[in-house]
Amino acid sequence: MANLPQSFSIGVGSFGGGAGMPSSSSSAGAPPNKDRKMQFVEQLVLVLCDLNLRENALLELFKPDVDCGKLTDLSAADVSTEKLVRVAVRHRLYKCLSRDSAILDEKKKELFPDLGRLLWHSFGTIAALLQEIVSIYPGLSSPSLAPAQSNRVCNAIALLQSVASHPDTRKSFLNAKIPLYLYPFLNTTSKSTPFEYLRLASLGVICALVKVDDTEVISFLISTDIIPKCLCAMEMGCELSKTVATFIVQKILLDDVGLNYVCAISKSFFEVIQVLGNMVGALAEQPSSRLLKHIIRCYLRLSDNPRACQALKTFLPNMLRDNTFSSCLREDSMARNWLLQLLLNVNGSRVAPQAGGFDHML
Repeated sequence: MANLPQSFSIGVGSFGGGAGMPSSSSSAGAPPNKDRKMQFVEQLVLVLCDLNLRENALLELFKPDVDCGKLTDLSAADVSTEKLVRVAVRHRLYKCLSRDSAILDEKKKELFPDLGRLLWHSFGTIAALLQEIVSIYPGLSSPSLAPAQSNRVCNAIALLQSVASHPDTRKSFLNAKIPLYLYPFLNTTSKSTPFEYLRLASLGVICALVKVDDTEVISFLISTDIIPKCLCAMEMGCELSKTVATFIVQKILLDDVGLNYVCAISKSFFEVIQVLGNMVGALAEQPSSRLLKHIIRCYLRLSDNPRACQALKTFLPNMLRDNTFSSCLREDSMARNWLLQLLLNVNGSRVAPQAGGFDHML
């Protein structure tokens, strides 16, 4: 651990500190049941190092409560803290290794903000995650995929998202072209749950990259054809996948490089507005205010380009011009303002909402 930055040493301390995980003899005052549970977790983490036993260990560790009846005595085991932490973060087990059982997974960034750096700089960790990811590639051509396989790879992808979102590792993550390993999941067309989870997890990594305004990120994503992959997810994914994919396209368009790219090539522009138009039609039957908000923002940004704005005079869906979505947007003042600005950009001074339309919501 001497070679790790100090912040890593502090983070490791929260997992048990010192040169090694404490044994039962060194945990005086700890509740017996809690200490036995911790010993069982330690044993399972060690088992994770064995590729043949890893799957069963993961199943045990992700149970809501660990079965202490299966404990064996680990008091004599010589377990290094560094090894435990490396394996734990690789498999999202940091909450299991913590002494505070009340720690929630959604708080992991607050409790361990250096997770991305630890993953990136720990020897062999990224290679192990990529090994997990590529191992499922052969199964992507089959019509069905085992949920256990999908869940296991999704865990690896979720850890990559921590690296993609960390400011100190984002650029290295991009330079290593790690996102390309996720593109096969975005090319799948199956709507089954295992495929959908892989698609959504992969979109989550791309979303983490675009959340921070960075032209270098946008340029990389454009050069690797992320837009067609997002359009595919926008058309056939579940609502959450559609929402994340639309948000990614929105962030690309909000960058001048992205807007100019889409609007400079007729094929790209019409592919985008065709998918957006299809989604608007689908939302008329199954409304989603969150998804509609991102769609409107995409249209609004496109209207900032003179050529695109001229085309939208013809291709903007009529359902965005009338009162079709008035009830859907009733509680979202920002989305309403975006839509009114879009109509103003496209129609100029001829914007006149129909009776019962948006005028009564302002």
